[in-house]
Amino acid sequence: MRKSSRLEALCQGIFGEMNARAQNARDRGIDLIDLSIGSPDLPPAPHIRSRLSEMAAAAGSYRYTVTSLPSLHRAAASWYLKRFGVQLDPKAEVVGLLGSQDGLAHLFLALLDPGDVALVPDPGYPIYSAGPVLAGAQLHRMPLLGENDFLPQLDKIPSEIAGKARVMLLNYPSNPLAAIASREFFEEVVAFAKAHDIVVVHDAAYSELCFDGYRPPSFLEAPGAIEVGIEFNSLSKAFNMAGCRAGYAVGNSDVIAALAEIKSHVDFGIFLPIQEAAVAALTGPQDCVQEMALTYQRRRDVLVKGLRKAGWNLPSPKATMFVWAPVPLPMKSRDFALELLENTGVMVTFGSAFGEWGEGYVRIALVEPEEVLQEAASRIARWGILRG
Repeated sequence: MRKSSRLEALCQGIFGEMNARAQNARDRGIDLIDLSIGSPDLPPAPHIRSRLSEMAAAAGSYRYTVTSLPSLHRAAASWYLKRFGVQLDPKAEVVGLLGSQDGLAHLFLALLDPGDVALVPDPGYPIYSAGPVLAGAQLHRMPLLGENDFLPQLDKIPSEIAGKARVMLLNYPSNPLAAIASREFFEEVVAFAKAHDIVVVHDAAYSELCFDGYRPPSFLEAPGAIEVGIEFNSLSKAFNMAGCRAGYAVGNSDVIAALAEIKSHVDFGIFLPIQEAAVAALTGPQDCVQEMALTYQRRRDVLVKGLRKAGWNLPSPKATMFVWAPVPLPMKSRDFALELLENTGVMVTFGSAFGEWGEGYVRIALVEPEEVLQEAASRIARWGILRG
């Protein structure tokens, strides 16, 4: 059997690799604290689970849904209006997705032809590069550097590349960087996109995991943004529905229509009870979202304080479930992550897994209770190597 050239062009999936490493560590008897994969460990709120359970028990819930429910479209549009002040047409500017990653992969097939150029962040979540590669596109990686607050420098993109680019990928608050972007930056992106006829694709999956009073803006808040792009959001992080695979995209009606068209060829829609649970999440009480954010804020504080005490000088992010931490020893990020695992049982993701410019960092996920994160920091402190 010969794999397709598209598949051969992809790197090994980092999350599959990390999962295999975790299992290997457990098989060898290591008492593992796995902070490598950003999978929410908290359950959805009771009213969401109740609606899911109710609909799962209904005999008529098991047919094909084919497309997402009009009620889901209305719920997403209403949520965007309340949260961001962004007005959307539920019929033309919203589409439901089997998770935002699924939607991103399909979008590239809808927008890119072989040889087209996609502007992608580096470091960036793997689908941002894998999706365009599967569509046969060429990648132009935009370095996200600490000295520029992990924002792409649009004026550094060569004019010949900008002229060929069809799509630009952005993600703020960012995975893996935990970086944030301002509305003013999004206004610059809109101007750049209009100048070069580029579709902007903004992944806002972490818009609600924000701390210390910070509230991330939507890309669509920028004047003219809906003329040039769309935004992905999901129920995975804001409502702890990661395993349900429910998300949506909103924005430019032509782009939304292209995404909906390609989805009509490859899937039969989100399971009806999950769609109903998503509607309950978006239209129901939102105090669970604030409580979830406060939980992650407390976790961040415990981990950052403990690791700083251990001698690891790392930042305190304003959003996401991650800490993007500089490697504290003179070694490659992969080597450091493996040393950390072997000596402490604490597992993190090496930065180079997210792209060339991720070298020098590791990503730490805040996906365990405070006491477990405190234990992780204590193990690293006992290791002692960070203090020389």
